Amino acid sequence: MVDPRPVLVYDGACRFCVAQAHRLARLAGGRVRLESFRDPGVLERHPGLTHEACARAAQLVEPDGHVRSGAEAVVHALALHAGLGPLAWLYHLPVVQQVVDLGYRLVARNRFRLQGEVCADDACRLHD
Repeated sequence: MVDPRPVLVYDGACRFCVAQAHRLARLAGGRVRLESFRDPGVLERHPGLTHEACARAAQLVEPDGHVRSGAEAVVHALALHAGLGPLAWLYHLPVVQQVVDLGYRLVARNRFRLQGEVCADDACRLHD
């Protein structure tokens, strides 16, 4: 049986990203699945995604294939929770959206500085 939930695709090599993806899944009440874009087959299962886009930001792949990126992905995942859903409209206010998107991009660019990489051996690649 196919899982009908949206999929949040995140960077599984980033400790900060892993922690936040799991927190987001809990806040969404289990209404989103998590997949690391670094795991084999993930990008192939979601043809709307590229390695470059996933390296820049989390991606939310809706059941119909529509992809949301970055802060918008996070907001739409949170909106899956009945109690948080009504607040999602705030993100779409122009000034709010600009500030939240800017904050997301800043954190995303520095995510490896926040908590480092998941693996500690020489198998990990250097990240920009």
